[in-house]
Formats: sequence, C-alpha cells, structure tokens
Amino acid sequence: MRFHLKFYLHYLVLLGFSGVISIYGPHQRAQKTGDILLGGLFPIHFGVASKDQDLAARPESTECVRYNFRGFRWLQSMIFAIEEINNSSTLLPNITLGYRIFDTCNTVSKGLEASLSFVAQNKIDSLNLDEFCNCTGNIPSTIAVVGASGSAVSTAVADLLGLFYIPQISYASSSRLLSNKNQYKSFMRTIPTDEYQAIAMAAIIDHFQWNWVIAIASDDEYGRPGIEKFENEMFHRDICIDLNVLISQYIDEAEIRRLADRIENSTAKVIAVFASGPDIEPLIKEMVRRNVTDRIWLASEAWASSSLVAKPEYLDVMGGTIGFALRAGHIPGFKEFLQQVHPKKSSLNEFVREFWEETFNCYLEDSPRNEDSENGSTSFRPLCTGEEDIASVETPYLDYTHLRISYNVYVAVYAIAQALQDILTCTPGKGLFANGSCADIRKVEAWQYFRRFPSTPQLYKQHRGEGACNSVVFEEVGYYSIHNKNGAKLSIDKTKILWNGHLTEVPFSNCSEECVTGTRKGIIDGKPTCCFECTECSDGEYSDHKDASVCSKCPNNSWSNGNHTSCFLKEIEFLSWTEPFGIALALFAVLGVLLTAFVLGVFVRFRDTPIVKESNRELSFLLLFSLICCFSSSLIFIGEPQDWTCRLRQPAFGISFVLCISCILVKTNRVLLVFEAKIPTRLHSKWWGLNLQFLLVFLFTFVQVMICVVWLYNAPPGSYKNYDIDEIIFITCNEGSMMALGFLIGYTCLLTAVCFFFAFKSRKLPENFTEAKFITFSMLIFFIVWISFIPAYFSTYGKFVSAVEVIAILASSFSLLACIFFNKVYIILLKPSRNTIEEVRCSTAAHAFKAAAKATLRQSSASRKMSSSVGRSSASSPSSSISMKTNGNETESPSTRRHGQKPRVSFGSGTVSLSLSFEEARKNSVK
Repeated sequence: MRFHLKFYLHYLVLLGFSGVISIYGPHQRAQKTGDILLGGLFPIHFGVASKDQDLAARPESTECVRYNFRGFRWLQSMIFAIEEINNSSTLLPNITLGYRIFDTCNTVSKGLEASLSFVAQNKIDSLNLDEFCNCTGNIPSTIAVVGASGSAVSTAVADLLGLFYIPQISYASSSRLLSNKNQYKSFMRTIPTDEYQAIAMAAIIDHFQWNWVIAIASDDEYGRPGIEKFENEMFHRDICIDLNVLISQYIDEAEIRRLADRIENSTAKVIAVFASGPDIEPLIKEMVRRNVTDRIWLASEAWASSSLVAKPEYLDVMGGTIGFALRAGHIPGFKEFLQQVHPKKSSLNEFVREFWEETFNCYLEDSPRNEDSENGSTSFRPLCTGEEDIASVETPYLDYTHLRISYNVYVAVYAIAQALQDILTCTPGKGLFANGSCADIRKVEAWQYFRRFPSTPQLYKQHRGEGACNSVVFEEVGYYSIHNKNGAKLSIDKTKILWNGHLTEVPFSNCSEECVTGTRKGIIDGKPTCCFECTECSDGEYSDHKDASVCSKCPNNSWSNGNHTSCFLKEIEFLSWTEPFGIALALFAVLGVLLTAFVLGVFVRFRDTPIVKESNRELSFLLLFSLICCFSSSLIFIGEPQDWTCRLRQPAFGISFVLCISCILVKTNRVLLVFEAKIPTRLHSKWWGLNLQFLLVFLFTFVQVMICVVWLYNAPPGSYKNYDIDEIIFITCNEGSMMALGFLIGYTCLLTAVCFFFAFKSRKLPENFTEAKFITFSMLIFFIVWISFIPAYFSTYGKFVSAVEVIAILASSFSLLACIFFNKVYIILLKPSRNTIEEVRCSTAAHAFKAAAKATLRQSSASRKMSSSVGRSSASSPSSSISMKTNGNETESPSTRRHGQKPRVSFGSGTVSLSLSFEEARKNSVK
C-alpha cells in the first residue's frame, strides 16, 4: 500500500476545549487481562500542571491538565482492534489479548512513569513497583507496547523498553532520529518520518515563490530534527529564514510576548511551525490577542488539525493555514463502537468517566470532582444523569470521517497480532530460535516476540491516515507523494485555496520586491541572499524572466536591447561595395587604373618620341603596369573579407609596390651613373643594358615574393569576425603574423629610401632624362603616407583598418603617377614643340656646360693656390674652352683657342657652339 502526505487548508474552526484541570489520579489506566498482554501509551491530556516542589514533604505526582478528546479516541481505537481480534476465529484463535493502557499526559516524565509498569513484568523483581503497577503473579508480561504519540515521549520510552527488547510501535512519532536502529533497536512505527514533511513544506514554500519565512519548532525530539531538515531544504532551494526559534507549552508569558513582537516586526509573512498543538497554543493565543491577521501559517502534521488551534475565536488569525495530514483510512464498525461508550458499560476503562464529565460538563456520582465541588475547590458542575446522548454534542472524539492517527493505532495492533499469529502457526524445526524451535504462544516473552518483527520500521507503508472532527471543516487542496515513479511530486489546486482575509491572490512573503525583466538580483552587504536590490543588466546581457539571479550573456552574434530583456542580432559590418565610403574608394581606384592606362596608352602611342625614349621607355612601360597593379590591389580590400581575399590582398599590394619602386630605382640610378660615371661610356652601356635593368627589377621583386611565400606558408591570413564591438560584428582579416606584415611594408620602405637617395642626388640632371625632382617629391609623399599609416592602422578597428590601407595605397599610387608621368604627358600632348631632339640636346648641353664650368672653376682655384705657394707676384689671365663630342673622337686643340674659334659640342646629327672664358687681372696691376 502506498503512502501519501496531504495538506489541508483550515478555513472554519468550530471547536472549543475545556481548561479544567483533571483531578483524577496519575495512575489511571484502561486494563483488561488476557493470555497475552499489550501495553498502550496515549496522550489523554495535553500536559501537566505547573507545580513547584519544595521537597518539604514527599514529592507528589504532577496532575494532568486539559483533556484530549482525540487522544481518548486513539485509545478507543486500540481497544476496538483488540476486541475485534479476540472475536476473530482466524486470527489468534483461542488466544485472548489483554491490554494495559496509560496516559502519558504528553510529557516525558509521565511516559516513563507508565513504561515502568511494562518493564516491571519483565523480570525486574529487584524494583519495588507493585504499588504503582498493582501487579499480581497472574498478570503476564507485556510483550509489546503501542505508543507513544509525541516523538519526545517515544524517544525516552524507547530508551527504556529497548533495554529489555520490548517491541514498541508508535502511531504518531515521526522524528527521524527514531530511525536509528543502533540506538532504538526495538522501536517501530506506522507513520513516516517527519523528514518527508520538512521536504514537502519547503516544496510548498518554493511552489508559491516565497523566499522569506519564519521557522518555529518545539524544543524536543520532534521539533528540533524536523526544523533542522526543513532548514537544509530551504538552504538548497535558496530560501531564507528570517527568524528561527524553539518554543514549548511551558514557556513563560514574557518570552511569548517577546516572540510575538519579533514576529510582528518581521517582514516575513509565512510562518512554518514544527510543533505539537500544546506547544504552539500559547503563541497562537498571543497572536490572536494582538489580532495579527497578515500571516500565513504552515502547520506540521502534529498540530494541523489540533483542537487546541481549531477554534472559532482563532479564525481571523489562523484562517488560511496550510497543514499536513496523512491519508485517512477506514475502520469498519468503529463508528458504532465510539457511540457505545458509557461509564456504566466501561468498567475496565477508567478514562471513560473523565471523558463523560468533560464531554457533558458534569460530574458523576462517587467522582473525585464531586468531593472537590463540595469543598468548593472547583467550579460548579451539575450532576451527570447517565442519560446524556453522546451523539448530541460535537467533539473531536466522534470525528470518524477521516481516521488518520486512529487508523495508525489500528494498524499497529494488527501488526502485533500478525506477529503473534506467526508464532502460533510456527512449525517445529522451522522456527526462528535455536535448532529451529518455536516459542510457546502462551509463555512467549518480549524478546521472542521481538524476533518476529522486521529489522527496519517499514510498517507505515500500510498507513492510511486519520481525520479531523466533524465540527471542523477542511479543504483538501493537494498532495505530496513520496512514492511517485519520477520522484517526489507536489500537486496543488490553487483554485481551492482561500487565503486569510478571504483572498484568492497568493500573499507576498519575500524580503525584497521581485526584480523585473532586464534586471538581476544584487547582493546587499550584511543581508541574507534573499534580500537584494535590483540591478540593471550590463550591456550585452539580458534577463527574460523576473527575479533573475544572474543576467544571461547574449550570444557572440547578438546584443541586448535597450531594456535588456532580450537580444537582437548584431549588425554585420565590413568595407562594403554598397556603402558610400566603399563606393568612393572603389571609384578612386578605378580612376587610378584608368588614368594609368591612359598614360600607358600615350606612351605606347608616342613611344618613338625623344621624351619617351630618353625616359627609358621599357622601364616606363613596366612602371605603368605596376601602377595599374597597385591601383587594382586596393580593390581587393573592399567587400566582405573571405579567406582567399585575405591571403591575396597584402601580397598583391606588397609585390605591386616593390615592382613599382624597383623600376623607379633602377631607372634613376642608371641615368645618374651615366652622367657622373668615371668609366668609359661604352663599358657603361655594356653593363647597364636593358637585360641587366630587368634583372635587377626581378631580383628586387623576388625578395618581396619570398617574404609573401614564407608568410602564407607559416601563418596564412584568414577571415575573422570581431565580436568585441557593441551591437556590431566587424568582419576583418586576421593577418596571421604582424611580423610578416612588418617585413613586407619595411622592405618596401627600404627600397623607397634608397630610391629617394638616388632621386635626390639626380635632381640636377637634365629634365628630359630624369624626373628627379618629381621622384624626390613622390618619395617624400610615399614616406609621409606610410609613416602615417602605421599608427592609423593600429589605432583603428573593423572596416576602417581596410579603409586606411586602401587610402594609403591610393595616395602613394596617385603621387607616383602624377609626379613621374603627368608632366611628360603634358609635354607630349600639349607642348609637342618641346618633344624634339634639339630640345633634348640643348638641355643636355646646358647640363654639360654647367658641369664643365664647375670643373674649370675648381681647377682654376687649385692652380691659384699652387701659384701662391711658389711666390709668383704676377697674375695670370687664363682662358679655357671646351669642345666635346658624344662619341669621344673630337677634342679641342690649343690652336683653336689661339685663333678665337668657338668650341663645339655635338650630339648625333646636330651641333651647338659654346664658348667660355675667364679673365682675371693681375693682382699687382692696380695698386
């Protein structure tokens, strides 16, 4: 049979109780002889009267107070089960069960006092217990005890009974400590441990999303373990306890008031209580007196349906309480048995007389109350007639509709009877004792009977539960099943719950207001984790539910919206063909290609003209082709980067520029060496032929090619998505190795520096042979561009990195194209008169004349210095003339100078006459 915990909502309380102190003696009992004797411990009273013992005389037993109608019904359930077994023809035939039942008064001392009567019959002859037990030699030993109810009482009784292996079966003690078989080896029960109640109670709090509660427990073996398990469950569920206290029914009023003050001042609205009815009653009274109605109570099974709390005057405070109870069971014929109770019919049950007086608020003849009433020691009560109708009054005693604890008692008695039946039907040779022997059923001892029980207390699996009285209305709102296939399961029907104040909305019991979406819980120093402040999620994070402990980070391709409640896809950016900036750069690149192609076309068209020929026509064609490649390489930087474009763009740029600079370097250096060479012109022409020029260009370019090959082999660039920027994903190229990129640009700049050196040195050569001034200027622009590129490259990000490099490529390419070729194109197209051989030769002759003049001046200066050293006093009037021919076959003779002929400088088919004279008066002619 499966076991379930159920909890109930109290919304109507119609039960009262009498606070009259019982004056019946402490040795009251219900007793019946039989072949086998069972013991019973039941809380017929809720407690004992407080009484100071000054020890001036022999201490008296304390008096029990406040009659417990439910406890008396539990006692009746045991008697009913025993009578039913005695009348059975199949279970223990010809065996009569007897019983001895005592009142524990819900206290440990009374429970131990009663237990001594059980152990007195079990060979403890040294103890003088006859006066208490009223034992005779005809009374058999007590072989098993049913009880007690409270865990504290059962713990103490189990310590005592366990010494003599007397089986004890509790019907209501749920403390998990009693599951320790090493310490309580003879203890069993028909109720599950309160460990399940603690888990279920925490599950309810979690279900209603409460995280700020008050925990109260009775200061005994029931409350302390239960609340400890409850605290552990709360910790694992991140639920905080604001106030945690232990109480007792004997706590003084001042302490109760202080506790009530703390509860009132607490912001927690849910109060979880692990205690019995008598223990929680003083606090409930104080809360009712203060009319504290804004609290939700969670009740453990021990007081959920207690008549001490279920009262009409407590409705405003306790209405809406959620309590736990066990599933009810059915006992056929028990209703009629309860109604047959009468003082005259129940001579064996001494508790019936007090029950009758408490039920009808009267006293019986020869009752102790009658004597005290005559002495004026008690309040006046009328005499009982004996004709009172038990069914005419509403008490918890007649609440047989939902039998829970009563059914537990019923099951416990039948468990004992079944074990006795096994002993009765034992076959010799197959028994549990030595040599397979069997015990004599009529002489069985407690230890023999104990041998028949299982080693673990699993009897509660047959449990069905016990119900509340008819005068109290409970509403079943759900269940907590511990034997669910998929684990423990909590099920609640919220529509059936009517909270305190007739509210249908779930009350709020949290330390802090819930955090809305887009925020998270922030820790407050010095406060529990349940007390927090709501902090907005950081950029890039979001929370899409309330009371989020942490904000979730958006995926790499997403970013949080303005409210941080969700994420949206980031915008993907790169230097696109469609954006204005990309279009502008592409247009400039195409313009550069077209202009370079136009210049190339002009040079091809006028390739036989002097300017084109004297500009080293073949190298100029190669230079223009390299410029086209430079402009074209910038286009690879535009568009979405792919792996192949990332691997192509830097090598294409680097090789194109090195090819371009190599052409300029070789071209400039050749002319410079021709005009300033100290070796014969023919030898110069031999070594500086066209093939050697192209070989040098190839070698310079090959170095750059090798740098690119090594780069692509060891650390090839690739496409890379940069997620570091808010709201944007930049698709860029990961260059693979910045060192390789540095070598590529560094080698280009090195060639540029060498080219700049030779161009600067050639700046005064004939303009038709070289564009030294313009090349120098273009190299300066190139340096400025690429020196500025380095910090700009490392300080920008995303698509702007590509844009910076494209601008640098275009700027340097346009500077080379404009400085080197635009002037020539201007002369070729717009000044054809300057594109003649005569113009070229004049320019060359003028350069030669200037060079010769400078040489003559240097020689003359040297001669004067030599004359001064010899001591000559007269000055000389030297004259000099130069005649030069390009082929080197004609030189000027002295006769030419004497006859005053003009010297000639000839180039090819034309001649130009030049004369140069220097006159210097003698230093001493004019004094």
